Amino acid sequence: MKVAVVGASGAVGQEFLKVLDERDFPLSELVLFGSERSAGKVYTFKGKEIKVKELKHNDDFKDIDIALVSAGGGISKEFAPTITKYGAIMIDNSSAFRLDDDVPLVVPEVNAEECKNAPRNIIANANCTTIQMVVVLKALENLSHIKRVHVSSYQSASGAGASAMAELEQQAKDFAANKELTVEKFAHQLLFNVIPHIDVFTENGYTKEEMKMYHETRKIMNSDIQVSATTVRVPVMRAHSESIWAETEKPVSPEEFRAECERFKGITVMDNPQANEYPMPFELAGENDVFVGRIRKDISNPNGIAFWCVSDQIKKGAALNAVQIAEYMIEQKLIK
Repeated sequence: MKVAVVGASGAVGQEFLKVLDERDFPLSELVLFGSERSAGKVYTFKGKEIKVKELKHNDDFKDIDIALVSAGGGISKEFAPTITKYGAIMIDNSSAFRLDDDVPLVVPEVNAEECKNAPRNIIANANCTTIQMVVVLKALENLSHIKRVHVSSYQSASGAGASAMAELEQQAKDFAANKELTVEKFAHQLLFNVIPHIDVFTENGYTKEEMKMYHETRKIMNSDIQVSATTVRVPVMRAHSESIWAETEKPVSPEEFRAECERFKGITVMDNPQANEYPMPFELAGENDVFVGRIRKDISNPNGIAFWCVSDQIKKGAALNAVQIAEYMIEQKLIK
């Protein structure tokens, strides 16, 4: 199995290398691609040094079986024909193809079987906020159909890339040194602040990030579920949190939902408020699962249930989800 990582120098690209190593992914060769600026950089994988090649429109993907791509939507759209020309499966982390009818949008715990129909040899990774939410919603859907969801996200700096993480860290250092803080990656200072604004605003008052959660959830779950989201950037380094309220067709008790989450692959329940135990991003950075806590019955609606979930944005929200897609495709012999 010959695997390519496109966007190897970015935060998600680097996470791809860690996840492939951690999971002992069955590859015979790893090829790294990046921009002209990144070309020539050297990274170590399983004790072997690999030099980053510049991504070009040529035949470099002729022998590639799987391409894990995290280089931005524009690059994905431009290079998709080049990457898939000779049959490589492109697992794309951008928003470029997520809502295309002929591109499956996959979170393996929810709809892995969609990988079996990828006519363009492209499979889209969902948005990070959507991924962690639908994993838990699938557990709830197993108990009763979900009619609507209200979600507020608390999104880490990592969602805006490695440079955004560096900016938050630098703001902390500059504040401690009584220096003026630099603000470039976000609309406002992130340190000691929360910013209710991720991506651009649309005509309906929601941001594109919020609309992604609406459209992607419906596609992944193949459902008429209604989703209303407020996405917020918080001064956390790399794990997203979400406060979620869901209304189901029939009542689901907290005990039923908690038990289903405990059975569900990819979810870890951390729900003991009496002992101050609940998921927090500081403690869960680098973990694979979606962590769920604060499970409770909604006191205003007999069919409502509320919960809190946390997941590593770079890992499950991006790199791990893509690698799990590749693992499923190998397991199902969808890749020869």
